[in-house]
Amino acid sequence: MSEPLFVSEIFSSIQGEGLLAGRRQIFVRLTECNLDCCYCDTDFAISEFCRSETTPGSSVFMNLPQPVQIRTLTTLIDDWLVRLPGAHHSVSLTGGEPLLHADVLTEWLAEIRTRLPIHLETNGTLPAALARIKQQVDFISMDMKLPSTAGCGEPLWDLHRLFLQEAQGNAGVSIKVVVGDTTDEAEITAVCDLISAIEPATPLFLQPVTVPGGTVGIPAVKLLHLQAVASARLPDVRVIPQMHVLLGAL
Repeated sequence: MSEPLFVSEIFSSIQGEGLLAGRRQIFVRLTECNLDCCYCDTDFAISEFCRSETTPGSSVFMNLPQPVQIRTLTTLIDDWLVRLPGAHHSVSLTGGEPLLHADVLTEWLAEIRTRLPIHLETNGTLPAALARIKQQVDFISMDMKLPSTAGCGEPLWDLHRLFLQEAQGNAGVSIKVVVGDTTDEAEITAVCDLISAIEPATPLFLQPVTVPGGTVGIPAVKLLHLQAVASARLPDVRVIPQMHVLLGAL
């Protein structure tokens, strides 16, 4: 029997970021994180209950007792797949930082992946944890934290380099960086140099930072300039704002 996990919320929505933007997914938001990014808009603290939608896409929630058993989650997924056949592309493991729970996820993913592909959203700082589960993951959406926007203290380039090296061999690897008005060319060049040294074909997504009120916190002129800087170094650079925020979706 797999160990239970503390889960913040379970819901059905449109993926608003990165490679699978526009795809509908079942989101499983795990608790806890090893970083404290200044733009983070999610509550990943351990709580007494897990919020779970009563019906997929309804935004009506019920409380599940913590920690959540894998059988509770797979029963819910099975029900949603029957209710909305063909609607969901994959299950997105998000957080928080899912890889903090890699030991338990090795068992959970074996169960979940028989139903839908697995999309891992990660801050890209725990390469050893990724090594334990990467064979059970179909898509890896890796953040690279820029000092100008994340405010995480010491730069994380070395950890990001090790993580991207570990992720190689997975066909669904992509990288997202949140850019803002204070992001400069040097940061984007550092991102591009890191990617080029490992796998230049990896898609890079520049995501404009979302500020309170749901607006974009970087002028379009600067955003286009940063895209041009990156595109001169990498073959696949895309700009996508947080689509779920624009749609008013979870």
